[in-house]
Amino acid sequence: HHMMRQCRYSSKDLQGIELITSYVFNKVEDIRFNSTVGKYVGYTEYGVKNAEAWNSDAGILAQELGQLERFCKHNAANHYSNILDKTVEPHVRLSSVAPPIGRHPAMLMCSAYDFYPKPIRVTWLRDGGEVKSDVTSTEELANGDWYYQIHSHLEYTPRSGEKISCMVEHISLTEPMVYDWDPSLPEAERNKIAIGASGLVLGAILALAGLIYYKKK
Repeated sequence: HHMMRQCRYSSKDLQGIELITSYVFNKVEDIRFNSTVGKYVGYTEYGVKNAEAWNSDAGILAQELGQLERFCKHNAANHYSNILDKTVEPHVRLSSVAPPIGRHPAMLMCSAYDFYPKPIRVTWLRDGGEVKSDVTSTEELANGDWYYQIHSHLEYTPRSGEKISCMVEHISLTEPMVYDWDPSLPEAERNKIAIGASGLVLGAILALAGLIYYKKK
């Protein structure tokens, strides 16, 4: 058996604030008090009988309504300052992915990770103009740790000299952030080249060191 009390806030001025108190037994809610309704409501035979008894006692109703002031309004400032007013900037990654079989030979994915709060807007720009067709996006996905992530895909046919960008708008950002796609080489290919170049430089250094050692001997 447990009792759960919820405070539902719709604005910082606490207009429309609502208190909901639920009494649950064996995972079944028997009785609920809603401050907007102003009385108890029963959902089972046991709950209906108790709701009728509690509603007939003005002292019990007054005590429950008093929790709206003592519990919800009293703690509202803490809830807003410590949780609801917090913002975390998204980490954005723009990458090329394999397109599905369709009309376009290329696809880009714009991913925003670990942002808070949930509302966010991800749009695609092509030469400065917003792209609305051939775009698919996921919902904001909860990580389970207060943070969220979202992924947006753009199917397209590459054109010479064009500029494709992903624009992210979020309350944590002072202005929309624009991330330009560099079509010169896919990220995986750039990484391979960087690793190969590093290997060549290291090999040349080792060969030179070996040659100097051989000459000295």
